[in-house]
Amino acid sequence: MEIVLGLAAALTYGAADFIGGMVSRRAAVLCVVFLSQVVGSSLVAVAFPFVDSGAFDAGALWWGVAAGVAGSAGVIALYHGLSVGRMSVVAPITAVVAAGAPVVVGLALGERPGPLALAGVGLALPAVALVASSSSDGGGAERGEPSVTGVPQAVGAGASFGAFFILLDRAGDGSGLWPLLGARMSSLAVLGLLVAVTSTSLRPGGDVGAGIVGAGLLDVAANLLYLFAVRRGLLSLVAVLTSMYPASTVVLARVVLGERMTAMRLGGLAIAVVGVALIALG
Repeated sequence: MEIVLGLAAALTYGAADFIGGMVSRRAAVLCVVFLSQVVGSSLVAVAFPFVDSGAFDAGALWWGVAAGVAGSAGVIALYHGLSVGRMSVVAPITAVVAAGAPVVVGLALGERPGPLALAGVGLALPAVALVASSSSDGGGAERGEPSVTGVPQAVGAGASFGAFFILLDRAGDGSGLWPLLGARMSSLAVLGLLVAVTSTSLRPGGDVGAGIVGAGLLDVAANLLYLFAVRRGLLSLVAVLTSMYPASTVVLARVVLGERMTAMRLGGLAIAVVGVALIALG
């Protein structure tokens, strides 16, 4: 079941990123991110009383608060990296670091996946990079600019997303929605502070309201799917599966926007399928 939930989280994260990216072409990024977080947080607040989250769990709430801060930092670093560097460099580094950090932590904490599962992880990590890559994006390297631009932001974003996965896992299996509630609270606080400091307008303008709502709902759904997955399986495996989210973004870009599927991306998808099969068998 954790395999299905982890893959569902990846598909949902990828769809949320695709919609959010499309909307961000017509509105300020910080505005889109903040308003989509408001939508997702509202859903959590409405659903919380109807979900059996047990008694108040301060520890789980604070783990969630820390996860929310890490997640917010990751979004900020990712968008900054994409704005100054090459997408074909920034995106795969972010995804691989986000997948690799929980694997290292999980193994350090005593998780011992089977040989087949470890082999699947070994295939899945480079598959993420291949799926997220692009053979030509018109970026800086083609103009003779250094390809290292945006790399520090990509590493920071990946580490932050990896920390988000790890911190939610540390909240424990019986914590209900308390960690997700904490994550939403801190994320809104951090993003709200940035909106105030930068004087960002919260009037996106244009016909982007539906997209913002859709991205917010998909994001919180992905958070829930990941939380349920990591409670049923190993962090070192579930985080890798969830970090395959670029695959759904790439497929949606192909279907909706007609973007070309390069041989490298198709190869990455094929390797990812083999990696997931090995993880499931292990």
